[in-house]
Amino acid sequence: MSLILYTNPMSRGRMVRWALEEIGQPYETQIIHYGPPMKTPEYLAINPMGKVPALRHGEAIITETAAILAYLADAFPAAGLAPPPGSALRGAYYRWLFFGAGCFEPAVLNHNLGVSIPPERAGMVGYGSFEAVMNVTEAAVSRSTYILGEEFSAADIYLGAQIGFGLRFDSIARRPAFEAYWGRLQHRPAYQRANETDDKLLATHP
Repeated sequence: MSLILYTNPMSRGRMVRWALEEIGQPYETQIIHYGPPMKTPEYLAINPMGKVPALRHGEAIITETAAILAYLADAFPAAGLAPPPGSALRGAYYRWLFFGAGCFEPAVLNHNLGVSIPPERAGMVGYGSFEAVMNVTEAAVSRSTYILGEEFSAADIYLGAQIGFGLRFDSIARRPAFEAYWGRLQHRPAYQRANETDDKLLATHP
């Protein structure tokens, strides 16, 4: 079944390209520009939210970056992007993959948008507080080479890419643990291939 990535080089689609490079299967890329091209009837039939990334695998269409990464990890188990179902690490894998989606990303976005959560209302948001998320993340990436220990996974792609983005654009503090973790991830050949591809596309598809 063919793989088609709908993306833009300035989007979370960079995470999906990284995962595709990790699994090593051939795939096609369709660049979708921001604005009207993301709202055409043709593209809204793929992603009704009118945003990227999206992935087509045969007849399956997957949207939402964390869901795409989880799908790819399960669809191509030989790549080792997820612990086997029922293994001791499977729960931790789900935990950190969706911590990235449910806690880290919204906490960072709200913080940088100036959205202040009153301490007495912290229980109303899934992440509690920005500082709590940063502290939990710092502890998690400090314990071992990767988030699950010595085995790289899709959880590292999702959480790691967000840490890298935050460091690049100063949207999170430059804690030594964050810099060390992101430094390890940047040396992966699949990340370097994906990053080089998207950087080239950025030069021709601004």
